[in-house]
Amino acid sequence: AEAGPPLLLLGAPGSGKTALLFAAALEAAGEGRGPVLFLTRRPLQSLPRGTGAALDPLRLQKIRFQYPPSTGELLRLLCSAHEAPGPAPSLLLLDGLEEYLAKDPGPQEAAYLAALLLDTVAYFSHRRGPNRDCGLMVALQTQEEGDSGDALQLTLFQRYFPAQCWLQPDAPGPGECHIRACLEPSGLGPRTEWCVTFQPDGEMKITRWPTQACDPSSDKSSSSGDQP
Repeated sequence: AEAGPPLLLLGAPGSGKTALLFAAALEAAGEGRGPVLFLTRRPLQSLPRGTGAALDPLRLQKIRFQYPPSTGELLRLLCSAHEAPGPAPSLLLLDGLEEYLAKDPGPQEAAYLAALLLDTVAYFSHRRGPNRDCGLMVALQTQEEGDSGDALQLTLFQRYFPAQCWLQPDAPGPGECHIRACLEPSGLGPRTEWCVTFQPDGEMKITRWPTQACDPSSDKSSSSGDQP
């Protein structure tokens, strides 16, 4: 996330969005780039499984969880980011964007929140200094049969977040859950596919998909409610 543009993580309920955000937080925390700020409406019920090194307590200490319970509280937190003490985050993660949009679903409110997220990351990047940008990843739940309001919100956020990662459940193996992830890096490289596998014990593994790059346009259409 630090090396690329802001990323929008899209998928249906249970597609692994929170687990992937947490994996990104652990990765950034373990590379010595600085603290990670993880925003979500409610505490995680359990931490996604990983290797022993990934769940090292020193890494977890670098992840700062905050739980703004409403859209207003989230906006206040972002607006007061310049007042927060300590070093600026190297990565800002927001999980469950749809829960905040549900309270204030209008396009103006959604555009303001998107712009404020980008402004906050730009401020963190300025504080961190040259060549030490702060990354941004936001998870948004999509629906198989979304209404026009959901489609409008998705289109709006796609304008602010040109890089997107679409998650789609795949045929599971015995006791496993497979998610097909298509990453569109917004002109910075070709689209790539990845396989996210959740083992029976909950451990997550990510490998390259064995086929060619995907075309998630059909998934976008179904998520936006455009298909008959």
